[in-house]
Amino acid sequence: MVTYTIAELAREFDVTARAIRFYEDHGLLSPSREGVGGRNRVYTARDRTRLKLTLRGKRLGLTLSEIKSIVDMYESPKDTVAQMNRFLAVLAHQRETLEQQRADIDMALAEVAAHEDECRRMLAQSTETV
Repeated sequence: MVTYTIAELAREFDVTARAIRFYEDHGLLSPSREGVGGRNRVYTARDRTRLKLTLRGKRLGLTLSEIKSIVDMYESPKDTVAQMNRFLAVLAHQRETLEQQRADIDMALAEVAAHEDECRRMLAQSTETV
């Protein structure tokens, strides 16, 4: 069985060991322990896949609880239709959130542009009077 250390996973996925331990604390990963006092974490291919899915979920902007809910569904492949429907619902919610953020950003950019234009107009007027 292929196993990984925390350093190997951190290097492969370009995250810190602290981030991996954080995901472990939130139940997304569950490595076994080896060595004196169980100090060394040993990650399996399952943990590697769960980390990969967790990072993908974070890139999509999902919360850790949403990610855990989705990743946990894949532990029991009995009902893939329910899994896909749940994932679609989460993605639809995330799309709605991102579209609202984009609208807010567009509005803020329009305000910045209006202020820039006003400043340029005022500067042009002040140089004309000098």
